[in-house]
Amino acid sequence: MPTASLFKPIKIGGLNLLNRIVIAPMCQYSAEEGCMNEWHLIHLGKLALSGAALLTIEATAVLPEGRITYADLGLWNERCYAAMGLILESIRRWTDMPIGIQLSHAGRKASTEVPWKGGAQISPSEALGWQTFAPSALRYNKGMFNPAALDKEGLKLVRNAFAAAAKRAVKLGLELIQVHAAHGYLLHQFLSPLSNRRDDDYGGSLANRMRFPLEIFDAVRSVAPAEMPVSIRLSATDWVEGGWDVEQTLHFAAELQRRGCDSIHVSSGGLHPAQHVPIGPGYQVPFARAVKKEVKIPVVAVGLITGFEQAEAIVGTGDADMVALARTILFDPNWPWHAAAQLGGKVQVPKQYLRSQPSRFNNLFENE
Repeated sequence: MPTASLFKPIKIGGLNLLNRIVIAPMCQYSAEEGCMNEWHLIHLGKLALSGAALLTIEATAVLPEGRITYADLGLWNERCYAAMGLILESIRRWTDMPIGIQLSHAGRKASTEVPWKGGAQISPSEALGWQTFAPSALRYNKGMFNPAALDKEGLKLVRNAFAAAAKRAVKLGLELIQVHAAHGYLLHQFLSPLSNRRDDDYGGSLANRMRFPLEIFDAVRSVAPAEMPVSIRLSATDWVEGGWDVEQTLHFAAELQRRGCDSIHVSSGGLHPAQHVPIGPGYQVPFARAVKKEVKIPVVAVGLITGFEQAEAIVGTGDADMVALARTILFDPNWPWHAAAQLGGKVQVPKQYLRSQPSRFNNLFENE
């Protein structure tokens, strides 16, 4: 039987992956002053035994004011670095699954309560809140607080913070860095004409709106070793008329490829409350397909990918090179095992779990 497309190896930059299943970044809102703790050991450790090809650490703020909530992860200082190092050391003792990290700045969508407490934005005058920053002084929604428009020094501060966080990620031995330019956060805010009303070199034309996100990418790429993949996550559309759209995304993707981007993770939305998203299984796959036609680097599809045959079809037909799982793999942490069993693939499992292989799948598990 030929190997299922989902279980064929792939290379991203200098990183060899065993299959086409990646675990997307998923915020846990459980950090303490930006630092990882025991929850992250449990959460990431569980996913690192899943048989997926790559585990991506959740959106990690490059500055304290870049956090979505006060409980977000950060990598802005040595304390955050040390805490993350301890967690990674424990996980790596038992699994060699590659681990990447998503570096982020939330921009005007920062300073919020954790989701299970409502997620409302917190006033800068309150203890758990702070002043937010954005391309322009435009709030995300009614009832939220106006951000301050980033000036020249502010732009420099954010650029340097991304580079510094990337250097820490390299020192931690992480295998991939992803720049977060999706879901209405700071870099997406620069890209979209709905949130970027600047009249300087960073606003107006498409080239100007792409300028700062590209500068951030360049800053990260410049401090990462040549063989270390640097990827980006982007929203292909705002789902709002007059906003960021697929045509602009394709220009952005082509420029990212020219600058040494190793992979593009295609999502959508999150920038504007007026978005109208026709949600359904694989609803974002057409965007990945469009980007894949534009570039020659690996493209990752995401969004309500839950079925084994569904994921196989996405990769097998060439709509995308990989699929990313988020809520699906939280619900079923052994999703890659079950997909391999159904599709005739193989997965890497810890030696401690080898004897759990069902007798009817006697060639399912590998351990090397």
